[in-house]
Amino acid sequence: MGPGCARRAPLVAVDVPLAVSRYARRMDMRTLLQTYSGDGVLDGIYLRPARGKPAVAMTAARAVAGRGLEGDRAAASASRLAGGSKRQVTLFQAEHLPLLATWLRRDSIDPAVLRRNLVVRGLNLLSARSLLRDLRLVLRIGEEVGLELSGPCDPCSKMEFELGAGAYNALRGHGGVTARVVSGGELRVGDRVWVEAT
Repeated sequence: MGPGCARRAPLVAVDVPLAVSRYARRMDMRTLLQTYSGDGVLDGIYLRPARGKPAVAMTAARAVAGRGLEGDRAAASASRLAGGSKRQVTLFQAEHLPLLATWLRRDSIDPAVLRRNLVVRGLNLLSARSLLRDLRLVLRIGEEVGLELSGPCDPCSKMEFELGAGAYNALRGHGGVTARVVSGGELRVGDRVWVEAT
């Protein structure tokens, strides 16, 4: 061993319980996509009454299948697309708020400024979009609402005006997701959020 080279610790065999190793071998992608450590919670609801107008915090809202949230500008007009627009509802991961605040040198970020409809905590939103064509995943909120994630919700240049220089780049990859409403109904802040295979 030459000078400046560190000694490596010898490899040590780790005992893995037989039940765990058998379980891991049996899991396939379909099973993995449907396995969660727990449920999430709906932390916030925001309606955007019109383009350029501030988002309004709500304690409850009504989701309309194929349209979006009543009172939000996305639901104001019907889409010509089958099943409606891909951007009927926008969602944001609550756990990303402190990251954005850190990157933008702020104490905190008001979710209303981001103009996303729903803020979810405790469940990775990206995991609610299926990686398999023959496995449909629906994000359930409360007792009635079902959303099907349709893609990323990329930031717009307005974020630079709202949050300052660098906001657009801070939000890249952390701008949230878009979804279609597949089953409508009431949703409330504090509602349980989970993923269901259909």
